Amino acid sequence: MIAALRGRLLEKQPPRVVVDVGGVGYDVQVPLSTYGGLGALGSEVSLRVHTHVREEQIALFGFLTQLEQQIFERLIAVSGIGPKVALAVLSGITPGDLVGAVEGNEPARLTAIPGIGRKTAERIVLELRDRLPAALPVTPDLPGSGGAVRRDLSSALVNLGYTRVLVEKAVGEVLKSQPDAAFDEALRQALGRLARA
Repeated sequence: MIAALRGRLLEKQPPRVVVDVGGVGYDVQVPLSTYGGLGALGSEVSLRVHTHVREEQIALFGFLTQLEQQIFERLIAVSGIGPKVALAVLSGITPGDLVGAVEGNEPARLTAIPGIGRKTAERIVLELRDRLPAALPVTPDLPGSGGAVRRDLSSALVNLGYTRVLVEKAVGEVLKSQPDAAFDEALRQALGRLARA
């Protein structure tokens, strides 16, 4: 089992990155919170890894923080929640907000995430009530350049299931009000605008 990877960032396209470790490229799927914290292409990265083994494939899921990995592993233990849905949850809500929604018995906060319906949200809250770790400070994301942030935000939000028209409007509004926003902060604001749309 692969538990961690440290190497050079070869490719970066939400929700996936390729990390070169000693000449071998590992394809790793990451939540948007981790994606936003990664450096530029060619930079050194270090990821905690969950290796998901199924009969027909082996998939790697990477995280910058232990908290993200713990939440991911608890989410996939919920009946009916697979790795892709768990990534969508971590991409649509911060770990601290997820812990707060579960502890506060607020499944409605989870239904704003694309692909999470009422029954799934209720199941997550019910099954994780006593099993989630306490919210810890998450490593701050690195600021990116305006053009790269716009492109990455648009791609990430479309991959989450939002329509291109709504995404472009929300991203444009966020970057107009805060042109130098880091990816993570811009993502939070764009998700907030899309949830109200």
